[in-house]
Amino acid sequence: MKFQIATLAAAVLFVLAALLAGPYRAAATAGAVIAGLTAVASIFAMGRAARVPGNPTKLALAVMAVAFLVRLVLVGVGTVLVVKAGLDAIAFVVAFFVPYFAFTALEGAFLHSLRRMGTPA
Repeated sequence: MKFQIATLAAAVLFVLAALLAGPYRAAATAGAVIAGLTAVASIFAMGRAARVPGNPTKLALAVMAVAFLVRLVLVGVGTVLVVKAGLDAIAFVVAFFVPYFAFTALEGAFLHSLRRMGTPA
């Protein structure tokens, strides 16, 4: 549960930081919200997968892979929409990818914790 709480707290902090981006606020907030929501959904889904009997590490890794693909689509669609709205695409992309890398580290640490608990990969 500590990884879920850390991810939720980080998501809130990244969105709050994006709100302070001045003239780039709208684009940055959109990027941070997409990164945060997908991270929170991913980490909670990974936690749920880890409780399934059998091979929870593989299921959690599969959730992480699907979340990666969803994020890939969302960042592409989001970039197009931000540009069409006349907002700064660079602010959107930076506000998406900086949190994304932090969230990926949290998801990786969660997977590693499953492995340490003795669940096979």
